[in-house]
Amino acid sequence: MPGWNATHIPDQSGRTAVVTGANSGIGYAASRELARRGAVVVLACRSAARGRAAVIRLRNEVPSAEVEFAELDLADLSSVRQFAKWYGQRHGTLDLLVNNAGVMALPYGRTADGFETQFGVNHLGHFALTGLLLPRMRTAAPGARIVNVSSGFHALGDIDLADLGSEHGYRRWVAYGRSKTANLLFTHELSRRFTDAGETIVAASAHPGYASTNLHAGAAKEEGPTLNSRVAAIGNAVVAQPAASGALPTLYAATAPGVRPDDFIGPRFGWRGAPARSWRAKWTLDDKTGERLWAASEKLTGVSYASLPR
Repeated sequence: MPGWNATHIPDQSGRTAVVTGANSGIGYAASRELARRGAVVVLACRSAARGRAAVIRLRNEVPSAEVEFAELDLADLSSVRQFAKWYGQRHGTLDLLVNNAGVMALPYGRTADGFETQFGVNHLGHFALTGLLLPRMRTAAPGARIVNVSSGFHALGDIDLADLGSEHGYRRWVAYGRSKTANLLFTHELSRRFTDAGETIVAASAHPGYASTNLHAGAAKEEGPTLNSRVAAIGNAVVAQPAASGALPTLYAATAPGVRPDDFIGPRFGWRGAPARSWRAKWTLDDKTGERLWAASEKLTGVSYASLPR
């Protein structure tokens, strides 16, 4: 892993990828490098205007790129279902799903389906999307992968199975951390079920470290002109690595040989550096919690992974 960068991405010709939240930041950088290496990339974004602008920008940067935009609002399960239906009609098989989109440290709010926004977008939307696209991945060539983008902030909180909606004493940073813990638990449980089913699909997780993206900017904006927001702005400008560097762990998890089921890939030095296997809180490896979160997620989203053993 030392020194690994985008030039080490294996040839992706003949592979199709879906990247959520691909109009900016980590998602855009990852999409660009996958396209540069020959993958057909679907930029799945909530905003049609920003998504189409990202396609134009990417084609200008990589003239050979095969990319397209498709609308996907992870805060609305009807949009998730519509996207999955569209994808199946247009592409058939899927080799790589990068669940990258997310929101950070928002004031309490609810999705279209009534879920707390951060848990609903960061975890439930991606849980539903993965389940709906899984049949397309199972018919793809060997080597299909799912990458769930988590965060070092998962350490802020374990999942509270009795309060998944964070309705009791809502603290937005803790809620964000719990949603990122959910990403890791989802990957852990999905990997276990793939193994039990004899599936060759690899599910892994990644985090960007401290990268300068719109996600951090949005969180600082929500806080207003506070000391914390000013510190965050300085950190983005001085300390954070560029989005292109922050995307490397995701790209490694998505393409590098030797990535193992349930690997968690992040910057070597925690907040920046070349991709490496990352520290994770012990609660993200708890089988019973993973099973219970899975069951709750199936019930809340109405999306069942019926073909995978329990």
